[in-house]
Amino acid sequence: MEDPKKRMEELYALIEYHSNRYYNMDDPEISDYEYDLLTRELRALEKEYPMFARDDSLATKKVGGSARREFRKVQHDVPVISLQDVFSKEEVMSFAEGILAQYPGTIFTVEKKIDGLTLVLRYRNGKLEDAITRGDGSVGESVYENALVIDAIPKTLPIDLPYLEVRGECYMDSAHFEAANRKQEETGGKTYQNRRNFAAGTLRQLDPNVVKERGLDIFIFNLEIAEGKSFKSHYETLEWLGEIGFHVLEEPIRAKSAEEVWKAIEHIGDIRYKLDYGLDGAVVKVDDLALRRELGMTSKVPRWAVAYKYPPEEKETTVEDIVVQVGRTGRLTPLALLDPVRLAETTVGRATLHNGDYIKEKGIRIGDRVIVRKAGDIIPEVVSVAQHLGSAPFEMPAVCPVCGAPVEKEQGGPHMRCTGASCPAKDSRSMAYFISKDAMNMEGFGPAAIEALISEGYIRSIPDIYSLKDHREKLIEEGIVGKEKSVDNILAAIERSKDNDIDRLITGLGIRNVGKQSAKVLAGRYEDMESLMKAEEDELKTLPDFGEVVASEIVSFFRDPKNAECIARLAEAGVNMTSKAAAKKAGDIFAGKTFVLTGTLPSMTRDEASAIIESYGGKTSSSVSKKTDYVLAGEAAGSKLTKAQDLGVKIIDEDAFRKMLEEGDLA
Repeated sequence: MEDPKKRMEELYALIEYHSNRYYNMDDPEISDYEYDLLTRELRALEKEYPMFARDDSLATKKVGGSARREFRKVQHDVPVISLQDVFSKEEVMSFAEGILAQYPGTIFTVEKKIDGLTLVLRYRNGKLEDAITRGDGSVGESVYENALVIDAIPKTLPIDLPYLEVRGECYMDSAHFEAANRKQEETGGKTYQNRRNFAAGTLRQLDPNVVKERGLDIFIFNLEIAEGKSFKSHYETLEWLGEIGFHVLEEPIRAKSAEEVWKAIEHIGDIRYKLDYGLDGAVVKVDDLALRRELGMTSKVPRWAVAYKYPPEEKETTVEDIVVQVGRTGRLTPLALLDPVRLAETTVGRATLHNGDYIKEKGIRIGDRVIVRKAGDIIPEVVSVAQHLGSAPFEMPAVCPVCGAPVEKEQGGPHMRCTGASCPAKDSRSMAYFISKDAMNMEGFGPAAIEALISEGYIRSIPDIYSLKDHREKLIEEGIVGKEKSVDNILAAIERSKDNDIDRLITGLGIRNVGKQSAKVLAGRYEDMESLMKAEEDELKTLPDFGEVVASEIVSFFRDPKNAECIARLAEAGVNMTSKAAAKKAGDIFAGKTFVLTGTLPSMTRDEASAIIESYGGKTSSSVSKKTDYVLAGEAAGSKLTKAQDLGVKIIDEDAFRKMLEEGDLA
């Protein structure tokens, strides 16, 4: 190497950049495997050239994350440390044989390394007290409210230990990942290429309802503290944790030799693509807990464990064609049509090319031999060109491939969008979203019916849906959406939707970056659609979790004459345009009062209770302080209840809460 100092400086900058995108932004630009190779190279250089090493090196001194400002920071009782990564059989054998030479008879456990987000759970006297992310390894962030809605996390345990702390990996399985990404695409939100990043982004949501909806799960893989109970082996702790109600790692393999360790790693590698959750490696641990303490750790990693990283499976194939799809929001996404290839247990015939900039950067052409892999073991993508066999460079279309309208590039972004006012691709997806469960909730009416009705000329825009009743006999006769019963069910669902509150209408309109939670906020703030349509950006930015981008999107949407006409036609059809949530604010009996909700209420969700409080002029908070006026407590209330008692904050149950509403008088 000509200049090791220069290379080390390059690596410091690269690792800091990619570490921030991974730990803090949940949006990495390179794979875990590629990141691990960078840190490995830097560690080797730091060892060889210590005079150039930095004290704050992310490769050898720090974990790499930080606590976000929105969540309460929590000091870890036990530092959340990383493991030393190894990438070859030789390194695995060297680790195991080295320990066996010094401590004959040592038993190892070999476990799946779940591709998720580390979460530490704390229990006091059998009740969940807190849930804390890794953060920087010393200080994490409390996501307690979000942990309460994850079904796999026990809220109470059948034990009476003074204090218990466990560590697990929070993840998203394949089905929930694909469903959540579809919803992100439908609402014009950010889509994720792997489950780990989606799980991390979900766990850090400020709204627990989003967390619950996305169906996170968790595997517990380590016992950190168990006051009043002792164990001899790690394997024994996993068995006990499973017995008391935790989801523990499946099938940890015990190995007595280096060769058995490697066979266990190969076994996990053989089944990894058959699992419905992602793996980013296998972990080899010394099983004996006393020996772990004796082996200790270096300044960064324990000496009693290593993490083997499987290289991502890659295959070579040919790009037979490149097609461009148009999404509901008008975004153009190029796809490579491939000579089918077997990859990660499935046959892959197409792969995302992300956007035009990505194609240019990689130099991908029709006819090229390319390397493909599954990003996060889920989404096929073209990684690189193996051999240029194509002739002309591919250019993104200047006009929409569906409607022929001009396309334009996003300001400050890599994506192209169709500008057509009536693009069929956008319209069909928009209408399918409008009738969906999360929007106007027209039960029995689905995307296939929408496509059929568009094809037969019955509907061309969202308001046309409300004119379908005028074609009942014809629809039954032609059987486009089924027989008489099916037609009548659809028409009845359409009619019922007219009475929805306007949050569903706002959601169904498909404003970019505005999902159902944002729509509820808008419906609570504005008394009708007319006042919302007149709202200015500065006013919108004052709403909870509304930033400049969302405010701008809302204003742009309602200033568009086509959208204004659509809303006017919906009003003419009898669709409700008045906010029922905002109308409830007339009493304002909770004006100036702050509530904290904890536990499970008998007959309403905490989200519903929060909406009621806000509709009567109050506000809700996630933490108890001296400024809290009321704590609304339900069954299995946690540490918030204890803190309220210590501070002398007024505690009420659901009955008292309802009485306040009925009598219009504060308790």
